[in-house]
Amino acid sequence: MTPPDDIAGRFVANRPTDAPEDSALRIFRARRIIALGRSGRGPDGPPDDGGAPDEPEAFATLGQRIVAVGDHGTLRDRFPGAEPVDLGDAVVVPGLNDAHCHPAALADTRLRVPLDADTMRAGGDSAALLGERVRRTAPGHWVVAEGYDPNADPRGRLDRAALDAISREHPVLAVHFSCHMAVGNTRALELAGYRDGVLDPAGGTLGRDTDGRLDGWMYEGAWFDQWFRDSEAPELLGEFTLDDLVPSFAEVCRDFHAAGITSWCDALVSPRELRLYQEAAHRGVLTARVGVLVWHRYFADLLRSGLRTGFGDDRLRMVGVKLMMDGALAGGTCLCRAPYPSQTGADNGIQLMSDKEFTEIVRTIHDSGSRVAVHANGDLAVGKVLDAIEAARAGQPRYAGTNHRIEHCSLVDDGLVARIAAAGVTPVPFGAFLHEHGGKLRGYYGDERAAAACAHRRFLDAGITVGGSSDHPAGPLSPLLAMQTMVTRATRDGDVLGPEQRVSAREALEVYTIGSAHASGESRVKGRLVPGMLADFTVLGEDLLSVAPERIADIPVLSTWVGAGRVWSA
Repeated sequence: MTPPDDIAGRFVANRPTDAPEDSALRIFRARRIIALGRSGRGPDGPPDDGGAPDEPEAFATLGQRIVAVGDHGTLRDRFPGAEPVDLGDAVVVPGLNDAHCHPAALADTRLRVPLDADTMRAGGDSAALLGERVRRTAPGHWVVAEGYDPNADPRGRLDRAALDAISREHPVLAVHFSCHMAVGNTRALELAGYRDGVLDPAGGTLGRDTDGRLDGWMYEGAWFDQWFRDSEAPELLGEFTLDDLVPSFAEVCRDFHAAGITSWCDALVSPRELRLYQEAAHRGVLTARVGVLVWHRYFADLLRSGLRTGFGDDRLRMVGVKLMMDGALAGGTCLCRAPYPSQTGADNGIQLMSDKEFTEIVRTIHDSGSRVAVHANGDLAVGKVLDAIEAARAGQPRYAGTNHRIEHCSLVDDGLVARIAAAGVTPVPFGAFLHEHGGKLRGYYGDERAAAACAHRRFLDAGITVGGSSDHPAGPLSPLLAMQTMVTRATRDGDVLGPEQRVSAREALEVYTIGSAHASGESRVKGRLVPGMLADFTVLGEDLLSVAPERIADIPVLSTWVGAGRVWSA
């Protein structure tokens, strides 16, 4: 990895050139301002705000902060020189915050071959699309597809033989939409270090045909260990330069802002992604607020530098360390107590780390004062994560107030929920996964478990603060679609899974604002429109608290504001 001082430099973001000056005073008004001023707060929440109104007529900003809320006339008299900003008939909500997504990786995705379900439904041909890219790529160079959904491929599931037929001169790879597995041709497998006869690596599985030969598929650790190699090893892919990636990343930022998102947590970053963030900030295209979860493989380098959760600024900061206990929910590789027909052909998913190794890493991270954020979908995996967190808290009570996270936390029962509440853990469940992948969940786990997945109601009833998550690109990006799904529990096919897990529209909004801020330890500056908070907000064309639940996803985003500066407009 790079020297420690260089690592530190990557967490210092430049201020966007269009941000208001620190002395700029503005007064914003709209038809309705849903400030969430009286909503609950996590333990890291803001100090007493003097009873800020839940729905003020207006709010005043100084630079990038809110300094006052209340009656518009009163604010105008109090700040006679302020610039008025009238948002008309719009509805303003706190900036939407995606607590688990992968925007930096999307800079690569936009430059690769699209094999997602929408492309397939629109008549895309996986072999033709890959073949076209092969013809435009010099022999020996990578041809990579992203978002591959075998269930949507009219040609059937790609394998090594199918990719060899497209090219033997190029390494060809298709990354599954979950990002937890990929399929490659012979050349790609060789570059990953896999040949016929090789044993499965720890925490992963290699797909094999009926003769025992590799079929091209790499599951979980077999793929992740190549995608995120050790610091000293050369990258497996790395087919793009920063000059390629920064313009692509600028488009990613615009897509997120168009969805109303002002902040996000990038849920798995390596030094490569950190370089992209730093360069994007340097070039003035990083217009969102970003928290990053550093992949645990690189944590030792950060620890030697003395860095831990919270390092950075209000634009780019480290909010935790990412680990994985099991596989993908919609990919059929998560670790459950009861068997199911896994994607790998076994009767359960994959555990990526041994209990002993995992417990030791969690303790090291906790003892350093950093937050752990552990991917765990199945109930067996969630239980193992809680075992390690409980042990770490008992061993080092100094950091007992740190709210560790469980990413996805998809399949839980009342016993696990009680332990999550007692440990002060923040679950970050999928928002719109049921809408997009409900049929897959039924197929893998059966009706009962599918209906219990993404248990927002169960968590909230237990008094647990929950973060809002898309896991994009594995799931749909739109926070409004996520909130609609949380309120209706409806799939894209019109089925309803687990209506008892429905939440109200206001609760869904709180998850994507207050909850996400708490998940990254930022409740003191994000999530509500009250004095002292960052002036990040989303302007909607309709009122999500009063429209029919099935119409929430159709509400237009009119504009998105970060630090009182408009970063996107319809």
